[in-house]
Amino acid sequence: MFPALETELKQEVGTLPLRELHRNPVLLDQKTCPDPYEDFMYHHLQYYGYFKAQRGSLPNSASHQHVRKNNPRYGLSGSFGEREDVIPDPLQKEKLLWPTCLSSAAHRQIEAVSRDPLMLSSPLKSRQLLHDEFGEVNPCLREPRDLFAFFPSSGPLQAPRWPIECEVIKENLHHIEWVPPQPEYFYQPTGNEKLPEIVGEEKGTVVYQLDSVPTEGSYFTSSRVGGKRGIIREPAVTLQGPEDNTLLFESRFESGNLQKAVRVDTYEYELTLRTDLYTNKHTQWFYFRVQNTRKDTTYRFTIVNLLKPKSLYTVGMKPLMYSELDANTHNIGWRREGNEIRYYKNNTDDGQQPFYCLTWTIQFPHDQDTCFFAHFYPYTYTDLQCYLLSVANNPVQSQFCKLRTLCRSLAGNTVYLLTITNPSRTPREAAAKKAVVLSARVHPGESNGSWIMKGFLDFILSNSPDAQLLRDIFVFKVVPMLNPDGVIVGNYRCSLAGRDLNRHYKTILKESFPCIWYTRNMVKRLLEEREVLLYCDFHGHSRKNNIFLYGCKNNDRKYWLHERVFPLMLSKNAPDKFSFQSCNFKVQKCKEGTGRVVMWRMGILNSYTMESTFGGSTLGNKRDTHFTIEDLKSLGYHVCDTLLDFCDPDRTKFMQCLAELKELLKQEIHKKFNELGQDMDLEGNWSDISLSDIESSTSGSDSSLSDGLPVHLLSMADEVNQKKKMYKKKKKKPLRTRKQRNEQYQKNNLMRELKLIEDAPSQLRGRDKGTSLDPSKMTSLILTKNREGMQEMLTTNGGATIRHEVCLTRSITSDRSIPRGRDSQCRAVQREAQTPAKSQLQI
Repeated sequence: MFPALETELKQEVGTLPLRELHRNPVLLDQKTCPDPYEDFMYHHLQYYGYFKAQRGSLPNSASHQHVRKNNPRYGLSGSFGEREDVIPDPLQKEKLLWPTCLSSAAHRQIEAVSRDPLMLSSPLKSRQLLHDEFGEVNPCLREPRDLFAFFPSSGPLQAPRWPIECEVIKENLHHIEWVPPQPEYFYQPTGNEKLPEIVGEEKGTVVYQLDSVPTEGSYFTSSRVGGKRGIIREPAVTLQGPEDNTLLFESRFESGNLQKAVRVDTYEYELTLRTDLYTNKHTQWFYFRVQNTRKDTTYRFTIVNLLKPKSLYTVGMKPLMYSELDANTHNIGWRREGNEIRYYKNNTDDGQQPFYCLTWTIQFPHDQDTCFFAHFYPYTYTDLQCYLLSVANNPVQSQFCKLRTLCRSLAGNTVYLLTITNPSRTPREAAAKKAVVLSARVHPGESNGSWIMKGFLDFILSNSPDAQLLRDIFVFKVVPMLNPDGVIVGNYRCSLAGRDLNRHYKTILKESFPCIWYTRNMVKRLLEEREVLLYCDFHGHSRKNNIFLYGCKNNDRKYWLHERVFPLMLSKNAPDKFSFQSCNFKVQKCKEGTGRVVMWRMGILNSYTMESTFGGSTLGNKRDTHFTIEDLKSLGYHVCDTLLDFCDPDRTKFMQCLAELKELLKQEIHKKFNELGQDMDLEGNWSDISLSDIESSTSGSDSSLSDGLPVHLLSMADEVNQKKKMYKKKKKKPLRTRKQRNEQYQKNNLMRELKLIEDAPSQLRGRDKGTSLDPSKMTSLILTKNREGMQEMLTTNGGATIRHEVCLTRSITSDRSIPRGRDSQCRAVQREAQTPAKSQLQI
């Protein structure tokens, strides 16, 4: 049931050969007698706009039921027995992707499946929707949930869907994983690095340029597999012969990002990065290809439109290079390369936001090679699908790793949800498990998050005793790629909505921000089922080295400093990679829409953003070296190891870390007061000091302020807000005093009694004259006759009358009891109003 999604039905039951129909009488009956379910689903799908083909192309449900019973290939594997959080997709046709990561045997299986017409569809189901999102009963048909035929785990992958403005080359790129045998040290500036002057295309020659790039002012409308229709043109120059040494640039592939290349000298090029689609900013991530290289020649590349004033390139970070010849002949993958690296402000001033430049020189290892450059190790949407397919094909891992579709992105790409846990022996054991929620790639250009996630998944899915123990005591909910659209098109920070998703976790626009809306909703339902021990969202950081966490300080004195224990433990388990000193736990107003703050306010105490540097480490044995893929993957293992320490029944480690945190806080407070020139007795109530006063802000984080909603979504948001207000109940004002609470309690009881006696008059009219009333019926009679007067008193005479009437009723009704603490007060009021009480009794 791994992501082979809805495909075009190549054959219908009505076009089967006559021999096949006679061999299968069920199909013959269906051909001659139309199935009423087929007619129903035909109109139902057309109503929702999901099915626009001819009536004959809709698969007949009865035929599929027969085939599923008689064909074992239709039985879903144990790893995908149930579906949760799966939503429908309006896409009509999905092309399938045969990636290079599949074996030849898998290709043969895929081709065999694609030749079987009955394997290309599945019975469609629908459910009744009784309540809408505002709680109003509104009986109608829910949109069909099973629009796609999920193949067995060996099935093909879904090809990425691109915005229709994007040109995409028809090539499948694949890079090998490789760990350098020697540490890759930071670049050490000499002070003699050249700062090239930016000349632009006026004095240079444009050798590569993308024209149809949607920017600010436009917005996403539709997508398709393969992007823009029509013939893919060549944006690069055409070589004039074998002696032409012009480099050929390309970036129209997954995660690629290059808009223009200008040749300003024989071996010198100025590069312009493409902004995030539908925006005019967020240029940081780059990933592009060059061909027609010359060996032992020094080339210079200068990126001219970066936006951040600070960068790790100023402290020794190097770009990454990948040579296909080296990969094919020597099994060498991505490696840090470059000299004369400088990061500086662009000298051109157009009156708008300032740009910054990154320049470096390089010597290619081979002639006529194909090389790639990247800001960090790429990890694409196809890479993720290949990995998940390998998990689905593993007969052991698929028993405790359930793969689901959380939702669809704006472009229609699948957002995957993994549920990882060992089967429980009893329902009580299953209910006792706590949950851990992990996610990555909400910012598509921060591919380091995917490598940490891959390391975590490698370990938690292994047969290690620690991994088995973790699966026994936890339920892991994992969203490995929150923003697949941004990853596919090569964005750095935004989705196709043109906004940073990590500033919109409180959004009400499900259709515009589906990935985070469904993630938040999944966590909300999870909290209703069980305790969520930890939430962590994996990110990348472009201005700080090492790895660290951002958390949320807890105001409950019972759990004071507890949110800092997990980061401190992690720093002890990975001392050469993780820096506790770089961690921060301050919640700023501009971060209220982030995942960690929203999840924290939902009730998850240990809610974190893990920031992993694009550079390397300044700690321990790895000091002044770049992080490799293996370093990042190892951190995923350390997260698992720290979870075991954090939840150890022996609380020794936890209490030791808590004591250490208190001592560190004392030292920090003392340092702050010394800076202010004040004295303080640290033996006093120092723990009452607000941590916000001594903690710096996270303004140094790799954050961007929220740009608000795009213009085309503002009216939609207003409409949804107005609709919610119409159905939202008015909140009761909090009762401040005990007296007010008592009065409100008594008033509510009296109103309930008034509702109970509405049918009493008809009962009294049928009563015989000689029949006596018991006290409870007498109370009903009295209250019935005086109901109108009492309701008037409720609105005019205030709380004293309420207390009087309630106490009178309590004294007459023998089978009702007055709440403890209020009987003496009511008796006193009754004594004051003794005469009116008697007059009413005589009535």
